[in-house]
Parts: sequence; C-alpha cells; structure tokens
Amino acid sequence: MLGMSDRHGGAELAFYRRLLDLGSQSELEPLLDDALGLIAEVTGAVIAYLELYEEEATDPRFWRAHNCEADVVATIRQAVSSGIIARSLAEGRTVETPSAATDPRFEDLVSVQARSIGPVLCAPIGVPPVGVIYLQGRPDDSGFSSTDRERIDLFARQLAPIADRLLARRPGVESADHTRAIRRRFRCDEIIGRSAVLARVLSEAANVAPLSVSVLLTGPTGTGKSLLARAIADNSKRAQRAFVTINCAAIPDSLIESELFGAERGAHSTATHRVPGKVSAANGGTLFLDEVAELSAGAQAKLLQLLQERQYYPLGATTPVAADVRVISATHQDLRERVAARQFREDLYYRLHVLPLEIPGLADRVDDIPELVEHFCAEACRRHGLPTMRVAVRTLRACREAAWPGNLRELGNAIEAGVVRAQLTGERTLSEHHVFPARTTSEAGLASLQDATRAFRRHYLREALDRFDWNVAETARQLDLARGHLYSLISDLELRRDQQALIENPGSSAR
Repeated sequence: MLGMSDRHGGAELAFYRRLLDLGSQSELEPLLDDALGLIAEVTGAVIAYLELYEEEATDPRFWRAHNCEADVVATIRQAVSSGIIARSLAEGRTVETPSAATDPRFEDLVSVQARSIGPVLCAPIGVPPVGVIYLQGRPDDSGFSSTDRERIDLFARQLAPIADRLLARRPGVESADHTRAIRRRFRCDEIIGRSAVLARVLSEAANVAPLSVSVLLTGPTGTGKSLLARAIADNSKRAQRAFVTINCAAIPDSLIESELFGAERGAHSTATHRVPGKVSAANGGTLFLDEVAELSAGAQAKLLQLLQERQYYPLGATTPVAADVRVISATHQDLRERVAARQFREDLYYRLHVLPLEIPGLADRVDDIPELVEHFCAEACRRHGLPTMRVAVRTLRACREAAWPGNLRELGNAIEAGVVRAQLTGERTLSEHHVFPARTTSEAGLASLQDATRAFRRHYLREALDRFDWNVAETARQLDLARGHLYSLISDLELRRDQQALIENPGSSAR
C-alpha cells in the first residue's frame, strides 16, 4: 500500500485497521494515544501532536501528544501554533515544510529558531477545521514524503467524526462513563448512555434481575422500558428460556384474554382451533406485559390468579393449566390513580408492584443525548442500507438542548427522518436542519462563524470548479491545492456538478 517497504508493511496494515476501528470505540482517549503513536511510526515523525477546538474558543478543548515533554508541548501549543498550526487552521489545508527553521513563512518565530525545528506536517481536522494533527521531525532530518502527506490527510479525515463526538461532551461530565462498573455485571449493550442517572437505573435493574418476583417498570412513554425488561430477563436465571412480549394496548378487549391465556376450540367465534396463548409460550421464561394499565377487567382477574396461584384457565377450559412464568410489566400511567378511579384492580396492583423501577425521561438524561443521537444515526444508516454518516457537533448540541416529550422514541424517529433527508440530497453529514427542518434562518438568527466559513468555501470552490469545467487537476493547480485534498473538500462540502451541465456536455466530467 502506498509504496511502503516490507519492513513497515505490518505497521501500515495496523494503521489502516486502527483508522477503520476509530469510529466504533467508546473509550476514545486511549485509542487516540495509540493512533498518534502509530502515525508517528508509519511516517517516521519524532513528535506527534493533536488538538481540538470548540466553537468560539481560543484554547484547545482536547489535546494529545506523543513523544513530547511538557516544555515541547508548551512550545507547540503557545508559539508554533501562531504560525504553522494557525496557517493550517486558517487555510483549511495541510501545511508542509522540509525545515521550519529556514522556511520564510516561519523562520521569524522565536521558538522555531530556538529549537531548530526541521520537517513539519500539519493537517486540519474537519471542514471547517475543528482541530489539527501536527507531526514534527524525522531521525535523519529528511523531509516528509508525499506518501506521508497522504497518510496524515487520511488520518485527519477519519478523525473528523471522532472529533465531533469528543467536542460534544462537557468537560468532566459526558467524558465519564458512570455505567462502566455496573455494565461489567449487568449485560445491557442495547441500552445506550453513560450518565449517572442511567447508572442508577441499571444498578437497580441488576439487583432485581436474579430474583423471581414480579417487576413493574414505570416512567414516561418512549423511555425504553421494553429494552430494560429484556435486559432484566437476559440477566436472570431464566435467560436461556423464552422472553415473550405482548402490548396490552394494541389488542382489543375482546381478544386480550385469548391472546394472553389461550382458548379452547369453540370458546369464541374466531377460535376454530385450540390457541395456546402468550402465557403458555413464556412457560419457564419471562412474560413482558407492556402497557399493563390497558388490560380489560376480565384479563386483570385472570392475571391476578396467575400471579397468586401459578395457574390459569384458558378461555373455554374447565381445568386449570400450571404456569412457571416470571411477569415483568410496564406502564406510563399512574396505576394508583387508576386504582382510585376503579379502572385497575387494587389487589393486582400490589401483586405487580412488588419491585417497581422508574425509568427517567430524556429531560433527566440530557448527558446521554449525544451518544443516543450517534447510535440512532448509525442504526438508521444500517437499517436502510445507506452509507455511514457523521453527525455534526452543532446537531449534537441542538438535540441536547431540544425538548423531547416523546423521549427515546421521538428522538430516534427524528434522527431517522433526518438521515433520510440528508441522504436524499447526497449529504454525508447529519446537520441541524436535517433533524429540525422547521427551523428557519430567521429563527436561528445569525449563522455561526463555522457555518459562514463553510458556505463561503462551498461557493468559492464551486465557482473555481465551474470555471475550469470541473477539471479537478487544473482547479487544484490554480488553487495551489493537492488534487487529493481538493477531492476531499468536494466530498466534505458535498459539492456536485450540475446535472444539466452534464446533459449538455456529456463528454466532460471531473478529472
């Protein structure tokens, strides 16, 4: 690959594998330490340094260094940044020099002369840039090669969505995974989040999972009660047995008893043969009753008998059927109010309410929203067979600040719709307007500096490409850009040649 020698072939393969793995990792900081060491190895750089910025911030929000002493890091951050890094950020392109100490662009920097800084490669991360990756020095003082430049450009492009994720976190809050300890003993991979609030819920669920008693899950609609019910079952002694779900609100009152407890042939007009029912299907395992408050009076009476006597009567049956079933139920309604209104049996309420667990809404889990957004985005792309899409930092922040009365369900639907909107226009970044299409420019006020910069670059590059009939090689030469970098900008800025122009000039294309 890229003309590397056999001696470094293994390092290069590891480098590309690590790049592919970056987006799937949850512990990003240690991974970036390894990645910095790896890119230093494959390029032969003596020093590797990375820093990320937040909008309207002058100091780095996040930084990592490889093979740097504290004073060297200080030099890079405070002095060299005013020249090499600042230029890379301002121009949005890779800055390369075989010797910073003799380069007219940087030779006046005191720190550059003091340390006799030689070869440097510095590439921006993201478009517009949210950070840089900086490589300095080689053991023999030779300059970096064009292959090294390709590697650092590739590294920076792959790092962009990871940078968004890191910048979306609040210092000391989102970066800490409060659920890490509990996840070691409670398997719940489908439950996304790392907040202290979620950790408390998972801890309570872990405590009740091994028991055989009934569990009642309460909380607002769309909070993921069914996911938690499944996790409790998966961590119980019945984990290898059936997990059967029934939504009590989705079945008419006239059929709910038959669905739950089964029916003998001829028990009602639609019972043309014996129906076993959900309780029978869950025998030895777990029965999850979602929206249990919607059960009819008759079904409530039979459920009470099941919980008290561990047996039940199918419709039309004259002899009871024994059942070994653990019942987990869920509702977003206040069962005590329904008991007071005589809409729910009080004795059944106490049978279900043995171990209640309240699931918080997203208003109490705002720290989990960025991770949930990225999860829902990846799931939507996978479900619809679409290319992977990155989520912009502004989108994560907007979602974090928005109200989600429908909780996980509403957020997931909004992200899925946003993914579809973005893909319909060929964009590979999930932006704020995709998720919140009703928000107008006037509502949003002035565009951010990053948005304005992005808009300017799109306009400037489109004009340049149109001027040279989308000849990428010539456009790159005129703009003093590497052709590969221009291709990256075209992709990142989601530029596409006007289809009408292709129809009128079918022989021309981007070259």
